[in-house]
Amino acid sequence: MSLHVVVGKGPVGTATAELLADRGHAVRVISRSGGPATSRADGSIEQVALDASDSARLAEACEGAVAVYGCAAPPYHRWVEDWPPLSAALLDAAERSGAVLVLAGNLYAYGPTEAVLTEDLPAAANTRKGQVRARVWQDALQRHEAGRVRVTEARASDFVGPGVTAGGHLAERALPALLKGRPVRVLGDPDAQHSWTYVPDIARTLVRLAEEERAWGRVWHVPTPPPYSARSAIESMCRIADVAPVRVAATPWAMVRLGGLVSPLLRELVEIRYQFDEPFVVDTSAYTDTFGEQATPAKDALAATVTWWRERLAARS
Repeated sequence: MSLHVVVGKGPVGTATAELLADRGHAVRVISRSGGPATSRADGSIEQVALDASDSARLAEACEGAVAVYGCAAPPYHRWVEDWPPLSAALLDAAERSGAVLVLAGNLYAYGPTEAVLTEDLPAAANTRKGQVRARVWQDALQRHEAGRVRVTEARASDFVGPGVTAGGHLAERALPALLKGRPVRVLGDPDAQHSWTYVPDIARTLVRLAEEERAWGRVWHVPTPPPYSARSAIESMCRIADVAPVRVAATPWAMVRLGGLVSPLLRELVEIRYQFDEPFVVDTSAYTDTFGEQATPAKDALAATVTWWRERLAARS
């Protein structure tokens, strides 16, 4: 039974750990708190508490692993400061253990573009967060090309699905209000076409890339269904939840800026408004053509999202 180490216990890290355990692997989840990432009681997922940017300790925790999954992320407003040491620690751990390193990435590195996003686009980000994400991949690729590590990156668009909460645009900002029949406010143009990636599809992609030598040394886009607008998503979720359609409106960017005076998260969102004011569409055909795996249909992903949120809110009451 091989050891797989998942660094981070957010939605993607949790889903990845669950999938690996379901496939019979020994799984170690590393997080700052070390608390349970899942509700499994069978002991198949070990929890380890440590700061993943501590290179020496992370390397020790990854000894004997066949794969390391980089699913952790610093607080949104701390990306510029905290990504470089976290990335370096992941690379050091993979180099020392000989494990394949699979990074869970995003689309920020491409920066604003009118083109559909493909893996061969240049890293042309003009934002601080996009530039630091581009640097993370370039540092990893340099070590790969030097023969020091085996690495790949799976890039996903905005998350939908179980476990996605405050960080999701179709999660805590939408579902609690929607399920009560109240208006929903979204970032940017509610009618702009947008790609949304289902969290279990991200986990499935990470695990597949760890297994495939032909996947290493490059970026892949996670299978993602055809784009749909925030308004369309909310209308679909209303039908799924069997609630009357709710009003959907844009949150004025002036209001976001005002909120940013007290909220670091809101302050950082202004920098990426290009992702929501205009179409933001990802092409995932390279992965699906190579590995023969398709994205979960949008209707199924949204249904799972509604079910998870309904159960979460019921448990709170």
